[in-house]
Amino acid sequence: MNNNSNQNLNIQAQSEHVVSIPQQRYGYGSASTVESAQDATAAVSGLTFSEQINFLFSEYFKGFLFVILTSVFIFAIPKLMTEQRARQLAIYNFTKRSIDIFGAIVGLILTLPVWLILPILIKLDSPGPVFYSQVRVGKNSRKGSRRVVQHSDVEENRTRDRRRENFFGKTFEVIKFRTMVNDAEKNSGPVWASKNDSRITKLGSFLRNSRLDEIPQFINILKGDMSLVGPRPERPSFVQELDGKVEGYAKRLEVKPGLTGLAQITSGYDDSISAVVTKVEHDLEYINNRSIWLDIKIMFKTIKVVCTGHGAH
Repeated sequence: MNNNSNQNLNIQAQSEHVVSIPQQRYGYGSASTVESAQDATAAVSGLTFSEQINFLFSEYFKGFLFVILTSVFIFAIPKLMTEQRARQLAIYNFTKRSIDIFGAIVGLILTLPVWLILPILIKLDSPGPVFYSQVRVGKNSRKGSRRVVQHSDVEENRTRDRRRENFFGKTFEVIKFRTMVNDAEKNSGPVWASKNDSRITKLGSFLRNSRLDEIPQFINILKGDMSLVGPRPERPSFVQELDGKVEGYAKRLEVKPGLTGLAQITSGYDDSISAVVTKVEHDLEYINNRSIWLDIKIMFKTIKVVCTGHGAH
């Protein structure tokens, strides 16, 4: 009796701590709320034509357009468009070149009577050719520090093949109406022109003061050797000489030389080193502050120089 009672109590105590888990069966299948490809196609085919166009535009065209525009932004836009200073400089260079081309064409058209009359006057004034060409130094486009490592044999070949003499810039032939006697430097060699230079003809003095002798340089501007506004182009021998005497002289060649410029309308003749120093200061001032608006102001001041002769060279 006691044994049966104890067993019943043990069974009852165990039952209080036992949890019964109902048996469940699990299976694999498809979710009833997910449409199959056939169902989606059937759903689209059930739409009207305008609804189908809107569906295709939203699902395909917009996605394709997004991929294309993203690729263009990443791969096609140059680095200069993402850097403010480089972008401004690119816009300035493009605008300046456009103004140069337009200005040179207009200048040639407006000075057409000069092209017809001056050759006759020059021939009557002194014997010799109508035009005078001379080698000048233009913009220095080389970047000497582009390569971190310079191999001696490569650098030697580059120096020998590309530029046998260092003129600090690309040379070109400037074209002018002749203002001096023929073969003016035959005996003296390259020398600076002075204000009362005996080599200058009577007509040549007028042409220099009025700057009419520089009209053919519109051709140099169209060719891309010069700009309407910039430092005065100098001769190679003078560039080599003055670079060692005037601080910052070679920096003038960071931009294209100009038909007119801040130094040209401000200073007079280069008849001494001190005069060159003053002109270089004006040139560097222009280079450091160059802008389209500054070019326009210089061109307007040039008109005054042409009319008065003050500062002409």
